[in-house]
Amino acid sequence: MTPPKPTARRDRVSLWRYAKLFRQDILSAQPARLYRAWMAEFRTPFFRSYLVNQPELVKTVLRDRPGDFPKSGRISEGLRPLLGNSVFLTNGETWERQRRIIDPAFEGGRLRETYPAMWAAAQAALTRLTARAGQEVEIEEITSHAAADVIFRTLFSIPIEDEIAQAVFHEFRAYQRSQPILNLAAFVPLPRWLPRFFRADTRAAARRIRALIARLTERRMAEIASGTAPDDLATKIMTTPDPLTGETFSTAEMVDQVAIFFLAGHETSASALAWTLYMMGLFPDWQDRVADEAQVLQTGAFAEVGKLRVSRDVFREALRLYPPVPMMVRQATRPERFRDRDVAPGAQIVLSPWHLHRHERLWDRPDDFDPGRWQTENGKTCGRDAYIPFSAGPRVCTGAGFAMVEGPLLLSLLLRDLRVERIPGRDPVPEAHLTVRARDGIWLRVSKR
Repeated sequence: MTPPKPTARRDRVSLWRYAKLFRQDILSAQPARLYRAWMAEFRTPFFRSYLVNQPELVKTVLRDRPGDFPKSGRISEGLRPLLGNSVFLTNGETWERQRRIIDPAFEGGRLRETYPAMWAAAQAALTRLTARAGQEVEIEEITSHAAADVIFRTLFSIPIEDEIAQAVFHEFRAYQRSQPILNLAAFVPLPRWLPRFFRADTRAAARRIRALIARLTERRMAEIASGTAPDDLATKIMTTPDPLTGETFSTAEMVDQVAIFFLAGHETSASALAWTLYMMGLFPDWQDRVADEAQVLQTGAFAEVGKLRVSRDVFREALRLYPPVPMMVRQATRPERFRDRDVAPGAQIVLSPWHLHRHERLWDRPDDFDPGRWQTENGKTCGRDAYIPFSAGPRVCTGAGFAMVEGPLLLSLLLRDLRVERIPGRDPVPEAHLTVRARDGIWLRVSKR
């Protein structure tokens, strides 16, 4: 069975019609030809945008000289109210300073230190889902809860049951359904006078989330000052000085960074794990292989997670088919020449993991779920050249290594003791909100093994 995929539009549409389709769902608004095209130009009287799928061009945009293709400032039009001046939105010297402070907290050795908190969150998720055995479960709700618990335990050493953590979690659940990760102006830079379709309620929700994060951050600042702060990710980041200036993040700066940690670490992880569990319901043979391998998870030792090779390939394959962040936008800062076309400074360059990961001229059977592909020559080649679920180059996601421990761990621990089954007639329809989610949720039947 082929996993679900949005129906792409096949005909040309007006800019106004495209805007309406885009607002409904980013993925189904795109033409089917993008699954075969190396490059596509979007041209109107007001702008030029280029979607690039050719691996060499993708590498040029992501790995070229710093500053040549910064993140488009138009992305911030939709996300600035929530993320402020976070590392996700900044460019240039500001971004470089932020990464110098943040990156040490996510280095390889720190993963071992945060693993006990991750393991505790995974055990709590298993307990919650076991209590639902014998029921039909909306699995995105379960994975959102689990991913939020991982973030709060590893970042602030508090479980999801903490009062403020609960409030942030519920506010984020509401927010992610109302705000796409790319607003239309980011994908196709419209003239300033054209309506942006922004909603007052999403801005209000962003303010409430930031206020709650500020309470957590201020509390941690006080604990650091008194010498009582736990040695977790928040403490590490807030006490790490910039090696060039000696400065640390202020409370206000840390609020911005925690907002993107939660977006990147919660939203994307929840999306990826939900789709992976659905794939397990769709392909029970792979589920059994993951469950058999998961028997190594017994003590909570960090070394155990290194043995989850099948689970890791399954998770990677789900990330290929359902990359949590489906599109990214960069901006050209100097004249470029892409595939015999002149790209002027200021043009928007769209990178689409969604289309790149399913490109018909790159991948064998691109729409099929096949974790075994990662051991083939095609899979290894495409893994290097056409696989960017965490972006790539200097701006690769800081938490990529963290995610590749968290995802296989949660997947394996849940399937070690439980079985998930597809519910006929209730297959999900992917669409893009803050991340790639299902239109009406992902429903699975859960039972004990």
